[in-house]
Amino acid sequence: MEDKDKLKLKLKTLIIESLQLEDIEPSDIEDDDPLFGNGLGLDSIDALELVVALEKEFGIIIPDEEVGKEAFASLNALADFVERERKDLS
Repeated sequence: MEDKDKLKLKLKTLIIESLQLEDIEPSDIEDDDPLFGNGLGLDSIDALELVVALEKEFGIIIPDEEVGKEAFASLNALADFVERERKDLS
C-alpha cells in the first residue's frame, strides 16, 4: 500500500473514531464521495470535531471556513490537504 493509500485509511479511521460512526467501516467511505451533505452526511458539528481531530493527529490547523470547505470536499481532497500541510510543517 503506497503512502497516499495509508493516509486515506488513517483519515477514514480518524473520521469514524472521532465522530463515533458506529455502523461505518473504512471501506464504506468512498474516496470521491462528499463528506458533507449527500455523501457521508456529516454536518457542521462534525466539521468542528474533525478540525480538532486533525490538529491533534497531524498538527494541522484549518485557518478559516473557506479552507475547511475545500479540504472537506471529499476524502481525496482531505488527503491532499493533509499532505500539503505536512510538507509545509517539515
